[in-house]
Amino acid sequence: MSDMNVGAILSETTSELRFPISLGIDIGGTFTDLVALDHRSGSAAIWKEATTPDDPARGAFAGLRQLFARSGIDPAAIRRVVHATTLFTNALIERKGAPTGLITTTGFADILEIGLERKYELYDLAIEMPRPLVPRPWRREATERLAPDGSVETPLDIAGVLRETEGLLQAGVQSLAIVFLHAYANPVHERAAAAAITERFPRLPVSLSSDVAPEIREYPRASTTVANAYIRPLAEAYLDRLDSALRGLGIPGRLSLMLSSGGLTPLAEAKRSPVHLLESGPAAGALAGAVFGRSAGLDRVLAFDMGGTTAKLAIVENGEPLVGWGFEAARQKRFLRGSGLPIRIAAVELIEIGAGGGSIARASELGTLQVGPDSAGAVPGPACYGNGGTEPTVTDADLALGCLDAGSFLGGAMRIDTTAAEAALMRLARSIGLAPTRLAAGIHDIVNETMAGAARVAIAERGGIPRNYALLATGGAGPVHAWEVARKLGVRQIVCPPAAGVGSALGMLMAPARVDRAAALNQALEAVDWGAVAATFARLHHEALAIIAEAGADMSRLAARRMADLRYIGQGSEVTVVLPEKLSYETVLQAFETRYRALFTRTPPGAAVEIIALRLSVAAPMQAADRAIGLQRRTAETTPRQRCVRFPEGECDAAVLDRYTLRPGTHIDGPVVIEEDESTLLVGPGGTARVLPDGEIVVELPP
Repeated sequence: MSDMNVGAILSETTSELRFPISLGIDIGGTFTDLVALDHRSGSAAIWKEATTPDDPARGAFAGLRQLFARSGIDPAAIRRVVHATTLFTNALIERKGAPTGLITTTGFADILEIGLERKYELYDLAIEMPRPLVPRPWRREATERLAPDGSVETPLDIAGVLRETEGLLQAGVQSLAIVFLHAYANPVHERAAAAAITERFPRLPVSLSSDVAPEIREYPRASTTVANAYIRPLAEAYLDRLDSALRGLGIPGRLSLMLSSGGLTPLAEAKRSPVHLLESGPAAGALAGAVFGRSAGLDRVLAFDMGGTTAKLAIVENGEPLVGWGFEAARQKRFLRGSGLPIRIAAVELIEIGAGGGSIARASELGTLQVGPDSAGAVPGPACYGNGGTEPTVTDADLALGCLDAGSFLGGAMRIDTTAAEAALMRLARSIGLAPTRLAAGIHDIVNETMAGAARVAIAERGGIPRNYALLATGGAGPVHAWEVARKLGVRQIVCPPAAGVGSALGMLMAPARVDRAAALNQALEAVDWGAVAATFARLHHEALAIIAEAGADMSRLAARRMADLRYIGQGSEVTVVLPEKLSYETVLQAFETRYRALFTRTPPGAAVEIIALRLSVAAPMQAADRAIGLQRRTAETTPRQRCVRFPEGECDAAVLDRYTLRPGTHIDGPVVIEEDESTLLVGPGGTARVLPDGEIVVELPP
C-alpha cells in the first residue's frame, strides 16, 4: 500500500455485515470516502483513498477493491450504491465540458455576456466577468416569439432551427441548449424545436430551458440550461462508465446520485439533468448534520464539514437543512458573490470557505500571515503527507500543535512525515519572523476565525443568534477545529457523530429520494385561479412520482411540500413561502406576510402581492435508511496516554482516548483528545464530553 492509499475499517466482524448493504462513494478534493453500511445492524466498513484528480473514478475503484479485500464484503451483497462527485463542478470551473451550442430567440444571442449588467466588484477597472460556456460563433438565433403570458406573437421557423443546428454540428458542437424567450410560460416552441432536431439528429443531446429551469429572468434561465448542456455529454459518459464498472465488480445494486438539494435521483434522471448534481458532495455533508442532529435531539444545528480542501457550513432548522432555489457555480473569485454563473436549481444553502486541512499558509503582500483559499489538495497534499508538498498547510500546523498524532493518523494506515511538516513551517516562520510554534498557532487561529466569521454572517442574515445553535462537526478536519470555532461563535455545544471523518458519505446513505419541480405563474395574488394552481401542482406531483419510484424509495412514506415565490408588486426579488393546505387569497396572503415579517420585521402598508412561481418538493425515504451507525468496540488501553496540546487557552497535557473504547454514558473532562481512525475530536480545558447511546459525542463548552 502506498503512502496515499490510506484506509481504516470501522465494523464489527465481517459476519455481522448482513443484507441489505448500501455503498456510498463520495469523491472529494483530497480523499475519496467509501462506506459500506449494513442498515440492519448499523455496522459499517470504511475506506479512504487518495483522490486521483486526473481520473476521479480510478481512485474510487482502487478504493473499492481495497474495501472489499479488507472487509471481506461480497460485492453481490450490495443492493444500493449512492454517489456524489465534484467532477461536473470542476468541468464548469476548468471549462472542460462538451462543445456546446445555443439556439435562442432572435435578438437574444448575447444574453450570456450581457448577464445581469452588474459588476461584482464595483471599483475594479480590470474586472473579469465569467467567461460564457458557449462562444459567440456557437450562439445562433431562431425566428420565433412568445409574449410574457405564453401567447404566440411570431410562429416558430422549424426549417431555420434545423439549418442553424446543422451549422453548429458542422462547427463541432456536441450538445445543444434551446432557450426561447418566455418559454417558462409556454414550452410549445422549445418542444417543437427539440422534436424536429431529435428526429433529424438523434444522437445530439438537447437541453430545454422549459425542462431545466422553467422560471422568469432570461439570464439565470439561460445560464442554467447552458450549464446542463455543457456537462451533459460528460455526465452521460461518466455515469454509464461508472455503472458498467460497478457491474464489472459484481455489484448488482442500482446506482443513485446525490442531488444538490440533499436528495437522491436515479441514474436516468441524473444523466438527463446533471446540473442538479453540481453541489452533491457538500449537500451530503449538510444532510448528515441534519440526521445526526436529530439523533442527538437537536432542532437547530450548524453543520460544519471540514475536509482537505474546503469547509462547508449549513444551517439546519427544525431538523432539516435550509434549501434555496439557486446558487453560483464556477466563480471568478471563489468566495465573492456575483462572480459566478447563476444556477437556478434547488440546492442546500451552503457557505463554502477556503479553509481545509490542505489550505496553504504563506506570507501576504504585506508580510502578514495568510491561510488559503488555495489548497494543496490530494496532489501534492500537505507537507506531512510525504507526497512532494513543500508549503505548510493547516494539517501541518495541527500536527505541530499536538492536535494530531503522526502514529495514529487514519488509524496508523498512513505514514506521516513530521520532519517535512516542521521544515515547511520553519521556512515560512523565518520569512515572517515568527517562532514555528507561534506560526502554527496563528495558522490554526486564522482558519478558525475565517470559518466562525462566515457562520456569524450566515446566521445573522437569517435573523438567528449563534448561541442558539449546536455545532455538528464532520469531515476529517472538522472535529479538530470545532472546539475553537464554537468558542469564537459563542456556541455552547458540539456534536461529533460516529465515523465523523466520512460524514458526507454516511449522509448520502441516509438521504431520501427527492424531486423538486417549478412552474411559472406571474399573476397578481387577487387574480389567481386556485383551481388551476391545484391542477399545476397535481401535474408536477405526477411527474415526480415516477422518478421517486424508479429510485427505489419507500413510497408508503411519500411526503410533498407545496411552495410559491411571492413578492410585493414592484419588488425585484421574491420570498419562497410554504403554502397552507387550503389555497385561497386570504390563506396564501397570510402565509406570505408571516414569512415576510420574520425576514424583514414589517410589511409595506397597502402593497399588492403577486405570485411569480409555484414549487413542489416531493421526497420519500430509502428503505431502512434511518438505521443508526454502530461503532466498532475495543478494550480500553491499560496505560492511559497523554499528549502535549497547544489549545488557545494555553499549552497543556491532554489525555488521549480511543473512541472505540468509549461506552455509552461515559463522561469525560477536558482537556482531552478523542481519536478515531478518520478524525480527531479535541475538547479543551473546562469542557466536558458525554457519549450518547448511538455513539455520538456531545461536548459542553464552559460558560
